Amino acid sequence: MGDSDIHLNNILSKLPSSFDELSIKQFYERFGPPETVPITRRDGGPLPPNVPSKAVVPLFIWKSAEMFSLSDAHPLLTDFGEAFPPASESLGQDCHTPIPFRAPEAKFEFQSPLSYPSDIWSLATAIWEIVGMGAIFSTDLVDEDHIVARHIDVLGPMPSEWWHRWHARSRFFDEHGQPTESYRGNRWPPLEESFEIGVQKWRRKMGGKIEEDEKDAFLDLMRRMLSYRPENRATAEEVLMSDWMVKWALPDCERS
Repeated sequence: MGDSDIHLNNILSKLPSSFDELSIKQFYERFGPPETVPITRRDGGPLPPNVPSKAVVPLFIWKSAEMFSLSDAHPLLTDFGEAFPPASESLGQDCHTPIPFRAPEAKFEFQSPLSYPSDIWSLATAIWEIVGMGAIFSTDLVDEDHIVARHIDVLGPMPSEWWHRWHARSRFFDEHGQPTESYRGNRWPPLEESFEIGVQKWRRKMGGKIEEDEKDAFLDLMRRMLSYRPENRATAEEVLMSDWMVKWALPDCERS
């Protein structure tokens, strides 16, 4: 089953099982009674019978990242509303993955079926955001063509047929692939520079950094997962067997 919607907003942390042992009274004693807000119509008119008079404000239970270990997390992948079996031939034009995490074939091969490689692309963007505390292609409110331009900035030239099929390219690049004057100041840094800015700089502020051998393994994995051509991307098994996973990510997970 393809998920088609892998990003950090769909990865949740499971609540501790001790919650199930609390009575309603004990729950209120620990976290307080529900906070409600009235529901009103903007025009001041009466509410229809199917609308409640109050809404309950969500309870915010949090723990600072520095105090949060993997043993606390029990991560859950959620929101399978966009999941599809590859045999169903869910087409690129039907993809609703958020634009910053969406594989490029959804735009440039929109009449072709999506499959597992599109999840690998989205997974790479999620891994980058976890390691670097920021998105590789940005989560700014920009349109799809801005994200395509950032793919090129970070990863280099796209396949030539996609380039010529991209009608908006003149907004960002000239016919030789050089940035236009209006776009030059907004370019996204290439992959290695993005790593230095988005990963290492943040970690140095926290008193550490990723060493060169791990950095090389991590960037190698990102390049393989973010290959433009779906058929050239690493498979899920290859991701799990990659140097970065075997030597760094999985041992860190086991130590936690």
